[in-house]
Amino acid sequence: MISTKATTKLSSKGQVVIPESIRETLRLKTGDVFLVYGKDDTIVFKAAPPADDEFEAIVSDFENFAKKAHLKPSDINNTIKKVRTRR
Repeated sequence: MISTKATTKLSSKGQVVIPESIRETLRLKTGDVFLVYGKDDTIVFKAAPPADDEFEAIVSDFENFAKKAHLKPSDINNTIKKVRTRR
């Protein structure tokens, strides 16, 4: 599994730029289509829309990772606040 992380911002038009390092790692190109899934405070982008059952498996993997890491929604919110105050 390829693992890369980066940060980005939401524009006033609701646009999100996928950082170059991610685009290169995943070999993304102009015109690629994404499935976007939102739940609570988590957003997942999946290139090339998978079948519904495949996407549910991906979301389940993310949820299991968060449980194993003992992450709570408040952990994520606190991290976001810390990052925003550093600017």
